[in-house]
Amino acid sequence: MDLPTILAEAVAAPKPPNLWGALGCALAYSGALFATVDAFADMLLASGDGSSGRLSPALRLKSGSKLAAAAITVVSAGTVLALDANWFALTVLSVVFVILAGIGAIVLVRHRAHASVPSLGGDRGLGPDPVGADVGG
Repeated sequence: MDLPTILAEAVAAPKPPNLWGALGCALAYSGALFATVDAFADMLLASGDGSSGRLSPALRLKSGSKLAAAAITVVSAGTVLALDANWFALTVLSVVFVILAGIGAIVLVRHRAHASVPSLGGDRGLGPDPVGADVGG
């Protein structure tokens, strides 16, 4: 047999998808999703802690490193699935990751938008009376 015939047979022979590889990539995607949601949660929790509502440089670095690790993981797992020609797993895992990370991003943006709006009862006298205030008089 000559080389072109061997290559043609290798390309023509369909290979079943590697299910263990797909499972490993699914675990990598879930870990990346956890890191993404954890970074968003850190941002949400820290925005209420600071007086100015801004993140400290250390927290920005921590959240950024989680998001970078998640991006590297998703790209690596997607590359493995693409090299294995497991297009179904690649498509499903990527779509689910994008949808769930998008929901987390929307929650983060909405929280920041609501955090910047002043409360209705603040200094206009619409809220409850402060403790110890003289109400009768």
